[in-house]
Amino acid sequence: MTSTLMEGFLPFEHEPYFNFGREEVAGQQREAYRTVREKYVGRSFPMYICGQSVEGSETFDVHNPADTREVVWRFPKATPEQLEEAIGCAKAAFEEWRFSDPMQRATIFKRAADLLRARRMEFNAVMGLENGKNWAEADGEVAECVDHFEVFARETLKWAQGKPVYPMPDEHVTMVYEPIGVVAVISPWNFPAAIPLGMALGAMAAGNTVVWKPASETPLSSLLLVELLFEAGLPRNVIQFLTGTDDVLGDPLVDHKDIRMIAFTGSKEIGCRIMERAAKVQPGQKWLKKVMAEMGGKDPTVVCADADLDDAARGIVQAAFGYAGQKCSACSRVIAEDSVYDELLDKVVKLASELKVGSPEENAALGPVIHGGSADRIMGYVEKGRGTARLVLGGERAESGEREGGYIQPTIFADVDPRDPLFQEEIFGPVLSFTRARDWRHAIDLANDSEYGLTAAFYSRDPQKINEARRLIHVGNLYVNRKCTGALSGTHAFGGYGMSGTNAKVGGPDYLFWFLQTKTVAQKY
Repeated sequence: MTSTLMEGFLPFEHEPYFNFGREEVAGQQREAYRTVREKYVGRSFPMYICGQSVEGSETFDVHNPADTREVVWRFPKATPEQLEEAIGCAKAAFEEWRFSDPMQRATIFKRAADLLRARRMEFNAVMGLENGKNWAEADGEVAECVDHFEVFARETLKWAQGKPVYPMPDEHVTMVYEPIGVVAVISPWNFPAAIPLGMALGAMAAGNTVVWKPASETPLSSLLLVELLFEAGLPRNVIQFLTGTDDVLGDPLVDHKDIRMIAFTGSKEIGCRIMERAAKVQPGQKWLKKVMAEMGGKDPTVVCADADLDDAARGIVQAAFGYAGQKCSACSRVIAEDSVYDELLDKVVKLASELKVGSPEENAALGPVIHGGSADRIMGYVEKGRGTARLVLGGERAESGEREGGYIQPTIFADVDPRDPLFQEEIFGPVLSFTRARDWRHAIDLANDSEYGLTAAFYSRDPQKINEARRLIHVGNLYVNRKCTGALSGTHAFGGYGMSGTNAKVGGPDYLFWFLQTKTVAQKY
């Protein structure tokens, strides 16, 4: 039956990226920035509760990271009463959405994909103004959103069929998957569109309803996707969209007795807090809450003596300094065999030194970090690192002209001890450490010396070494002879080991299982 439902779908293909090297395409992106500034900057935007657009008595400002003096737009601060109302409406809407036709859900997602294709440059510009991504980084994320819509449309139909069981001669037995209830989606600022969309689509594809809480730094990138889904035909009560402060939308949302599951992406500290709080059964709660958490990484790149060093150096620089290192999958540790260590370090330093720091709106290679507090925290690691390792590039705030923002030079430390915080702790900025390994097996041991286990890259031409790396490197996503960032929905199912989270693998064939429960029905003949 699955094949019958899928007949209307063309074979899946990843959404191609825009080629900003073509002046015509670059001009269209510049025009999109002008349009977004005219259309959105200075506006106040609503929440969506019980299907209605809702303003707030209090609002908060969203600042442009490229120049933090600029307030780009404002959003409401939800009240405890609004949170209660939103959860109540999500609970009521679940009773209808849970029985919706899977083809209806898939059709909505497909229609949303088409709508987003027509507005990609607009969404790129909004993201650039909210979280400081340059054109290519923003476009990669928005293209991933298109992929999410297409992938989840197909996954909706696959999981709706249930799975076969071994037969019995006197019973008809089926095993089906059913939705679980209201899912709280709590998302970060670094991927404000693709990450919450992936979590929300997983919930909705399975037949659940969603309370969507975006990061306060980047709410418009999320809101536009919610409105896009409404335009595509999603019943408006299926998503409750709330913005505001953690005292209202943090613990109270996680603790609420009617929240069935929390889908979270963010820091290890907050993820662990959610896991702990969700384990407590609240008065009136009739289930054990599910928690799906993605909590960051300290991602290594291992370079063997037989590797293509030029290729490795390019991949390292792209993965370490793309979006100023503010990715949970970013390369933050290079572990190289002793015989090629110095040569590789020289190549990486040369490439990184060529990166131009500037405004993402002007498509600079390296933009600002999200805000001043983040910059101060990153520079704290840099200052301590000066006393424990050898600084070979950067290490200072970058010149930003008349702009005020968290601009930091691409920074590289060499000869970093494996016990150093530079090697062990997630910095989440444009800081890269180099550590020397005796041989390739020692390098693998060092790569595994972390509480995190999200992504890793391994560079070698030797099939035996590659096979051992595939077997031994303890991460959820291992990339061989390519950079450790850039997972594609539907192909590179994404999620890690250890303190990187619950290994839910967004964009993969098992993802919807997290949002479902299994029912077996046996009928006697």
